[in-house]
Amino acid sequence: MNANEYLQRSKLYRKLIHGPYGKFSRVYAARLSDEGFSQQCTRRSLSLFRDLMDWHVGNGHDRRDLGKAHVKQYLEHRSKHWSINAGDRAALRRLLSALRDEGLVPAAPPAEPTEHEQIVEAFAAYLTSERGLALTTVERHKLLAHRFLQEACPAGADEFAALTPEIVIGYVERHALDGSADSGKAMCGVVRAFLGYLHVKGFISVALADCVPSIRRWRLAGLPTFLPPEKVQRVLDSCDRTTAMGLRDYAVLMLLAKLGLRASEVAALSLDDIDWQSGSVLVHGKGRRQASMPLRHDVGAAIVAYIRHGRPASACRRLFLRMLAPHVGFASGCAITMIAKEALERAGIDGYAHHGAHLFRHSLATDLLRSGASFAEIGQLLRHRSIDSTRIYAKLDIEKLRELSLPWPGGVE
Repeated sequence: MNANEYLQRSKLYRKLIHGPYGKFSRVYAARLSDEGFSQQCTRRSLSLFRDLMDWHVGNGHDRRDLGKAHVKQYLEHRSKHWSINAGDRAALRRLLSALRDEGLVPAAPPAEPTEHEQIVEAFAAYLTSERGLALTTVERHKLLAHRFLQEACPAGADEFAALTPEIVIGYVERHALDGSADSGKAMCGVVRAFLGYLHVKGFISVALADCVPSIRRWRLAGLPTFLPPEKVQRVLDSCDRTTAMGLRDYAVLMLLAKLGLRASEVAALSLDDIDWQSGSVLVHGKGRRQASMPLRHDVGAAIVAYIRHGRPASACRRLFLRMLAPHVGFASGCAITMIAKEALERAGIDGYAHHGAHLFRHSLATDLLRSGASFAEIGQLLRHRSIDSTRIYAKLDIEKLRELSLPWPGGVE
């Protein structure tokens, strides 16, 4: 039973709409219904709303003065007498949002940004306006720049003059191994860009960007991880297409496995990106590049089945939505990667260096190469900007590579 069906039968809701909080109740219930919450969550949210308002008014406040500080005080009070469920805070944030949108309670006062946040926001504006970086790239730069500021300059701009090459190098040495080699290299790039920005804008007098060490990462040094076609099919078959989640996951995996899309590209797809008449899909790729790709019949059929029988009712135009309310699109490609990882585990496929969405992209390219496709054709399908990005697949023919290897000095001839 969904929120709308529950509200038609609920005695609690009828009492609320005919009570002193009637208009508040209707607005909040409408938000819960629009976002597709379940019966249990709706009942809990309305009960929590009633208790909050009784406490708020009972302490001498006008119901129209409800704000974030009052909610915080109520939760502290409630925690002394009852347990706080995992979704209670989110439910009350949703309540405040709904009431503010309707003008029933005061709007949230603007949060005063810290000095670190002001510096990082100015850096983000510079990256967007002067370097033309994409929004997702700017957000990653903001996160890493903020971490650098908090550790290297905890007092803010006052410590810029005290920055030295030793401080910068020490920061890189401490955090270079926090993740993969690629993550460490990306972190160094952001620190270098941020220090360059500080120098250009006159915050520091020394070009400290030049002292950021580089992390060695040889191009084409490794072999791409891939699945043979029969294992890819096993992953696809692991989706239970009798359920809404199975229909969604199957459509996601088909886009990864048959069109070679990246996780972020799948997450960004909207209903408007699919042209059913021409049989094509508009892909929003890296670097704000867009490309129209033919939509294979089997991929299109998987998407249609999901839209008709698995996609929750929602005003959101994203193609793939969360199964749990609120039914909105994914914030990033991380959710798509998790869908891929869970499908691989479900199919019992392990022992590979990588277990994520990109594994299917590599598998598609490898299968095409072994079927006789040229590097130019593969690069066009995968939307590589440079042929160098496609050449890594040349190393997958191990037997032919053996013919090119030189004898080991001192070895058996």
